[in-house]
Amino acid sequence: MDNFGTMGMVVAPVVRDALSHGVAVVALESTIISHGMPYPQNLETAKQVEQIVKENGAIPATIAILDGVPHIGLNHEELKLLASLGKKAQKTARRDIPYVVATRGNGATTVSATMFFASKVGIPVFVTGGIGGVHRHGEKTMDISSDLTELGRTPVAVISAGVKSILDISRTLEYLETQGVTVAAYRTKEFPAFFTRSSGCKAPCQVDTPEECARLIDSSEKLGMGCGILFGVPIPEEHAASGSLIESAIQRALQEARDNGITGSAETPFLLARVSELTGGASLAANIALVKNNARIGARIAVALSNMRKPSKLFSDLIFYFANADSFTHVAVRLADFSKVLCC
Repeated sequence: MDNFGTMGMVVAPVVRDALSHGVAVVALESTIISHGMPYPQNLETAKQVEQIVKENGAIPATIAILDGVPHIGLNHEELKLLASLGKKAQKTARRDIPYVVATRGNGATTVSATMFFASKVGIPVFVTGGIGGVHRHGEKTMDISSDLTELGRTPVAVISAGVKSILDISRTLEYLETQGVTVAAYRTKEFPAFFTRSSGCKAPCQVDTPEECARLIDSSEKLGMGCGILFGVPIPEEHAASGSLIESAIQRALQEARDNGITGSAETPFLLARVSELTGGASLAANIALVKNNARIGARIAVALSNMRKPSKLFSDLIFYFANADSFTHVAVRLADFSKVLCC
């Protein structure tokens, strides 16, 4: 991997080493930290999510733009800075990246921006809460999240709890089909609806284990599909909020957004915050639970994918070591060095 310096990005040493040695890495977005919940709850949640990724065998790489520099993997101080900035950090989708970098700003990456940066450094698996989609009445407003077009052109697997239930789920799935994106539900035939396990929309396909997910990612890459994969993981049953309670709150929040002229990128944060208020915090608790569950499953998928690819990675490393040995003595030295790689 020789593209770590692309666009002046800073890759955390632990992430760099993991990618160099074929160790599983999971990308994490930063908008959920800065815009998803208040400080210090956002910091604690971010640390817990990273810890879950580690406990399940992978290296977490939270992505953000700090002082105009894209960071792939944040240390504790950087994570704390981002959390304390809160909404002062710009919510950064793909379209916003050049501006935030050019103005040396601080940007919290959304799904589309996180996918973009993950792809640049070769991270194949990305965990988030839920993706954006086609907004309700999107056929009139054309309000469609850039997450969907990013999935159509960036080869990164996204593990989420489906599409946020404040959106039009059926039209979102139709749009993903148009983009050629493979959509799979995890251990269910029905595509999940973020806060609730059921959406009423059948998933195009079903996968039941991390290994099946890894094989799907690997086959997509080998076929050169050139697009992402969306895995819908239902929120754990014990944390699923009442569907009717959430839906009632969503309808009220949508009306309030229309009455106040809240649209575009400002709409989703408003709706999520208002739904949390209307449900007495039940939706926020559900949000945190599903992100943690996604991190657990996403890390296991990343590990399964890494294990699947290790034989070819080790073989290519072996060829490299031998190709750079100019004598039999050096071959012995190279073998000794290579054994250290194996021990990693």
